[in-house]
Amino acid sequence: MEFFKIRRDIPFMRHALAFNVVSLVTFLLAVFFLATKGLNFSIEFTGGTVMEVSYQQAADVDKIRKALDSRGYNDYSVQNFGSSRDVLIRMPLKPGQNSSELSRAVMEGLTAQDPAATLRRVEFVGPQVGRELAENGALALLITSIGIVLYLALRFEWKFGVAAIIANLHDVVIILGFFALFQWEFSLPVLAAVLAVLGYSVNESVVIADRIRENFRKMRKASVTEIIDNAITRTISRTIITHGCTQTMVSSMLVFGGPALHYFALALTIGICFGIYSSVLVMAPLVRWLGVQREDLVKPVKDRKEEAVV
Repeated sequence: MEFFKIRRDIPFMRHALAFNVVSLVTFLLAVFFLATKGLNFSIEFTGGTVMEVSYQQAADVDKIRKALDSRGYNDYSVQNFGSSRDVLIRMPLKPGQNSSELSRAVMEGLTAQDPAATLRRVEFVGPQVGRELAENGALALLITSIGIVLYLALRFEWKFGVAAIIANLHDVVIILGFFALFQWEFSLPVLAAVLAVLGYSVNESVVIADRIRENFRKMRKASVTEIIDNAITRTISRTIITHGCTQTMVSSMLVFGGPALHYFALALTIGICFGIYSSVLVMAPLVRWLGVQREDLVKPVKDRKEEAVV
């Protein structure tokens, strides 16, 4: 399915060096912000108090946030839990404060606003659990990266695997750089979005790699640069349709999803935008500079004849 068809190939590889310099600068800036500012981890990673509060009628989440703001609390999260009458409140612990004191102070503010508010349960999330979550998240990222490299190396050639993982990790680091620069809260949903972007970006890389392999078989007299330019140009319509539809759904979460989905959708939005850029203007030039050739993807005719004789 194509909305339009471009007749002349766009010379992407002519400007590959400039695009890769931009990518390198962006990547280094993201690493700099991660090293200097660090991530603003949520209580799932740093430890804190989780409270479940029940109301007799549908809970007004905005009023609950105003009540907490008025008492000087920040870096908390409030969301519906189970039903419209139940809410889950996550609060970080301040130095010298324990979980029971914090829950009692929070309930004083909520009952002053609505006497029907009832505390169902209070749980303390320790920093040890947070460290385990961070380690498991890093392990998941590592395993996913290794899996992507092995898949592309087996399906295409090792050069595609190396180029794709560099491009996809480029997207992940830039997402983390944005969260470090603006000190947006990094929570479990954001970690899930980062892993989703890693898998989502590789899909675009696979499509372009498949078209490059197909072009090596069809365009016998073309150079490697012409083959890559043609592959990218022929997938532009598909890229617009796929990423446009995905971003439409993510934008609806970003606008209408509320605070609970805001940073999740924001991470996906950054990942989708940079995923298109990296697959086209990072992965493809890297494949060319790694020295991909027709022989890497297409068996010579002589070898096929010799195998048939044997």
